[in-house]
Amino acid sequence: MVSKIIPAVRTNDIKYAIRDIVVLANEVAKSGKEMLYLNIGDPNLYDFSTPRHIIENTYKAMLKNKCGYAPSSGIPEAVEAIRIEAERKGIKNIQDIFITTGASEAIELCLTALLNEGENILTPTPGYSLYTAVQSKLMAYENPYYLDEENGWQPDVEDIKSKINDKTKGIILINPNNPTGSVCEEKTLREIIKLAKEHNLIIFADEIYDKLIIDDDKNFISIASLDPEVPCITFGGLSKNYLAPGFRIGWGIISGPKEVVEDYKEAVNKMLRARLSANHPEQYAIKEALLGDNSHLDEVMRKLKRRRNLTVEMLNAIDGISCVKPEGAFYAFAKIELNGSDENFVKALLKETGVVVVPGSGIGQKPGTKHFRVVFLPDEKTLEAAYKKIADFYVKYRNEFDK
Repeated sequence: MVSKIIPAVRTNDIKYAIRDIVVLANEVAKSGKEMLYLNIGDPNLYDFSTPRHIIENTYKAMLKNKCGYAPSSGIPEAVEAIRIEAERKGIKNIQDIFITTGASEAIELCLTALLNEGENILTPTPGYSLYTAVQSKLMAYENPYYLDEENGWQPDVEDIKSKINDKTKGIILINPNNPTGSVCEEKTLREIIKLAKEHNLIIFADEIYDKLIIDDDKNFISIASLDPEVPCITFGGLSKNYLAPGFRIGWGIISGPKEVVEDYKEAVNKMLRARLSANHPEQYAIKEALLGDNSHLDEVMRKLKRRRNLTVEMLNAIDGISCVKPEGAFYAFAKIELNGSDENFVKALLKETGVVVVPGSGIGQKPGTKHFRVVFLPDEKTLEAAYKKIADFYVKYRNEFDK
């Protein structure tokens, strides 16, 4: 008899709450219940469309038979477009640029090229679940630093400082942040740079939402632009700013002193060569996206501002729920008063109302606090219906199940 195949221990702690909740949602949907999905940041599921000129450039590349393997680091015209855009953001001392199958692949390759078993990288909490999942796979140990909810979800620099140890290799910064929508202030960025240089750490700057800054009076600053001497990898892609998550096109920009990052750069490139290449025809969308017409962002930001404002207003109107106003991206991370777990609340909400949100415990939060994440991409009518259901169910849940 064939024995059961035992999976690797490294997979035991891999979780991805944003998708994991969908398993239960699919079961509930089979019952015929109307579903309201506020769990995943995919603009194309709602009333957002990939700009036509980006699609056309990809289609033209396919018709020209650009369907074979691409160079491992990406096609030259796309790499050059990324370089021009990076320089526009003020990034200097660029040592390498590489294109990947989504920013997720760039993140995974770069973490893998850096971390040995038992080492750690400082990871924002709340933060994006991919980072902790990859660290689990690498058998690195989690070293979370907290964002300060009382200070607009800015990174807590004192907490970062207290968490650095002899096994710490780098600092991850998600800016604008997923799930809170916070945008880092220059003072905070400079303090993080100072720590990185003092402790010989590389900064991983996840800037996938850098053009989705909701308020006109808020400026986005790329951390690598503030100091050309700090080793940094800046991640970007087409998924969010350019409404093309299904293209699976991302990139990384390695900057900093050549002698400091040279060996690490070669380690990343070894891995790039080993996996052959990113999607080829979609790379022809990069130049068109970065250097072409960006007028689609005007309508995108008008929608996001209205929906952000509605989200903050309606969630803060619920007694027992509070929400810091997001400044970028399209997420809100609401605090909720509960005696039990936020995961149990989210599951009960889903079963009773069909509203799908993500529990804060699956994303990361300070011990003793409870949250849930919503995506405010749906139209205002859908959001309003969802928030009314959350409000009504929360009262019932507290009275009947959370005493």
